[in-house]
Amino acid sequence: MDLERHNLLLNALSTLYSTTYLSQQQRPKGMEYFDSVVSEVHGGRVKELVEQRAKGDKVFVTFCIYVPDEMIIAANGSWVGLCGGADLTIPKAEEVLPRNLCPLLKSSFGFKLERICPYFQVADLVVGETTCDSKKKAFELLRDYVPMYVMEVPQRKGDKDLELWLSELYTFKDKVEEVTGNKITSEKLAQAIAVVDGRRAALERLFALRRADPAPISGLDALLIMQLAFFDDPSRLTTQVNALCDELEERVKQGKGMAPKGTPHILIAGTPMVIPNWKVHSIVETSGAVIVCEESCVGTRFLTSATQVGGDGLDAQIKAIADRQFNIHCACFTPNDERIEDILRLSKEYNADGVIYCSLTFCQPFNVEAEKVKRALGKEGIPMLILETDYSEGDTGQLKTRVEAFLEQVAQ
Repeated sequence: MDLERHNLLLNALSTLYSTTYLSQQQRPKGMEYFDSVVSEVHGGRVKELVEQRAKGDKVFVTFCIYVPDEMIIAANGSWVGLCGGADLTIPKAEEVLPRNLCPLLKSSFGFKLERICPYFQVADLVVGETTCDSKKKAFELLRDYVPMYVMEVPQRKGDKDLELWLSELYTFKDKVEEVTGNKITSEKLAQAIAVVDGRRAALERLFALRRADPAPISGLDALLIMQLAFFDDPSRLTTQVNALCDELEERVKQGKGMAPKGTPHILIAGTPMVIPNWKVHSIVETSGAVIVCEESCVGTRFLTSATQVGGDGLDAQIKAIADRQFNIHCACFTPNDERIEDILRLSKEYNADGVIYCSLTFCQPFNVEAEKVKRALGKEGIPMLILETDYSEGDTGQLKTRVEAFLEQVAQ
């Protein structure tokens, strides 16, 4: 691993977030933990994973919330999400990949080629999935650099599709057992489901508190917490999020917020924003609004609901995981009316004054689906702004101008 560039990245992450943030004095004290984690997101956690590997545990690196981390945990494995949110590795990736691919995929690929992502270096297995054509083909090339396994995610949500997904979960279970050398038992899977559901419940509690006016926490800080949910130990993160929520509940009682009462509430919908992609949140929240919800894989799609196990034994548990995952409404599915309904519901639940639909350049599923979302919100009289961007800072001025104009429209 290129340690010099790795350390430069660490310093850049810490500096970027501290300079991006808009009001340090008003921040909840509980954010100190998450600040410490982001400053060593490629440091302390990696050391922890290396130590776990030394004891014989295996590390699984994943790209998508459809990969069931419950199974990995049940086999005494460690799980981390891996997606790139930085522009610095994209030029290297474009030596191998076409330029007209989404920046998230190119950034991730480039982190491996540049050897500055320690998660790639400690991974015993990298798990991909077929949520888009670009990923499917890029994973074929990634096999040349890392041990790779790809899960087939159905593109529809009928009975046959659920059967296909169930078969994928059983095949993945076998693969996890093969890599770890550990058997996934009903007892271990029940414990793992409880851990993952506990993390989800804590994050749902955080999101519920964001509905208050004034909002007790900024969208930028909430986004950081969701990003770190893909990296940090799940039980430890649950404890820290619940402690933060205790503080936020007091702030709500006191009427203390990150912005004055009546500040426009914005819902962000679209593609995931992964570390260190804080551009849109920073622009919105320095332009006179507060982000109260994200309909994305680092937002409500990561939360879904508790795993409802309807019987005893391993089969019932795996079926429950599949059912829960089928309630995640990604743009990769067709038809996808459920996602449109989610955005409408969330807009009302969070009293959003407007929706900013933000998608990454060349992300065709989310870019195309923006039109359906716009039509549905228009019927309900909910203003919507469509933004398409990448990880560079070149369009920041233009985006800020468009966001400010949209917020003027929302305020009328």
